[in-house]
Amino acid sequence: MAPFQCHTYYRGCLPLVGVYYQRAQFIRRPEDLLSIDHGLLAVINVGGNRYTFPWSTLEQFPLTRLGRLCGCRSPEDIADVCDDYDEARKEFFFDRSPSAFRVILNFLAAGKLRLLREMCVLSLHDELTYWGVEMAYMERCCKRKMYTRIEEVHEQERRDEERRQRNAMQRVPVEETRYRKVMNWLRDMVENPQSGLPGKIFACMSVIMVAVTVVSLCIGTMPDLREEEDRGECSTKCYNMFIIETVCVAWFSLEFMLRFIQAQSKLDFLRGPLNIIDAMAILPYYVSLVVTEKEPGTEHDKPGGKGYLDKLGLVLRILRALRILYVMRLARHSLGLQTLGLTVRRSTREFGLLLLFLCVAVTLFSPLVHLAESELTGTHDFSSIPASYWWAIISMTTVGYGDMVPRSIPGQVVALSSILSGILIMAFPATSIFHMFSRSYQELKMEHKRLFKEEWIPNREMSQNYDLLSPIGTLTHCNCEGRDCRPGRELKEVYLIR
Repeated sequence: MAPFQCHTYYRGCLPLVGVYYQRAQFIRRPEDLLSIDHGLLAVINVGGNRYTFPWSTLEQFPLTRLGRLCGCRSPEDIADVCDDYDEARKEFFFDRSPSAFRVILNFLAAGKLRLLREMCVLSLHDELTYWGVEMAYMERCCKRKMYTRIEEVHEQERRDEERRQRNAMQRVPVEETRYRKVMNWLRDMVENPQSGLPGKIFACMSVIMVAVTVVSLCIGTMPDLREEEDRGECSTKCYNMFIIETVCVAWFSLEFMLRFIQAQSKLDFLRGPLNIIDAMAILPYYVSLVVTEKEPGTEHDKPGGKGYLDKLGLVLRILRALRILYVMRLARHSLGLQTLGLTVRRSTREFGLLLLFLCVAVTLFSPLVHLAESELTGTHDFSSIPASYWWAIISMTTVGYGDMVPRSIPGQVVALSSILSGILIMAFPATSIFHMFSRSYQELKMEHKRLFKEEWIPNREMSQNYDLLSPIGTLTHCNCEGRDCRPGRELKEVYLIR
């Protein structure tokens, strides 16, 4: 077939030239259809918008839905491909979104498949599936964005499916699944604070215990308590601190066991990041008790004295300092911390680029400042290039402790260059990370609102308008004001009314 020339087959359109307009054209006026050579051009009506495509263009994409029109030889074949067909006008009808079809139009016309900023990624994925366009044609940057979003949606759908199964089990008669009812009640209490009064009390107790643990950890480092520990003494104050720690650890242990019992998959529970942090924070306390029990005949019988702290020396002190990890438990009840974790997980590429930029810059400026200060002026602050790494990192992040200061003019020039470079490097990924944080916060906020509505809004109110839906290709409800208003009108009649 000959290539389509706009000025050859149209009276009412502008004489556009170029490959793009030779492969696809939008019809603005119905009378322009009268001058079309249907042997060369296919007329496609998508949601009321008419387009013309040369049959030669559609033949280049035989696996797409439009490309399959070239092989249609009977009305049955056409019905399998499109939603309706007007024999008189030689017009194929598709009941799809006209705005989403712009992506397909650009692909068929220019051979490039790209995302539209104003279009939902998931909607575009559905459109590509319907039109039979493979993801391999999409540009790399757009493909990565789409795959990332699809993975997020699949994860969300998995959680929704688990929630639906849990709700379905709750609707089973109590006498048949009393154990499941107890497990569901326990799961709601420890996982969903909005499930009722027990869930709210449980969440408040967890937050209070975390706050008490952090305060006790800070108080335990006061000089008077440290002096008692160094002398091997255990005063009443030290013993009270041990009691407080014991109560907090007992609560955290109980919470950990309850979460483990109600978990449907024990292996997935043990793999959870927050659950691993809980285990790392709880374990040092029990290790300390075991070590104390294995040391008989000590002169300090009370827990919390020298026998309690110095059995494993520095290693045990470091393990006990891991109690600060209890702060991460607040992420279970804080939308802000959940947003922060989600942003870090989604922005790993940006953080990797930031780390790469810093490493390159530090490797560049450290030898320069070492050469300027140590070799040219003889100062000893920058004794080696590895020692200069610390100065370069602190300077590029604009912290500037002042422990290492270049004195010479060449060294100060290097310092100025490193500071300016650090400002630019830190600013490069900041915008992308900020937008990711904002988007993640909005998604989590909407998700929490949706979960709250699912808990309190009856299902019948959420589905009250479902009877208005109609299958593709027909309209069951219309407002035609006296015109032919029979159910199931054909698409060609709907789109040709205007």
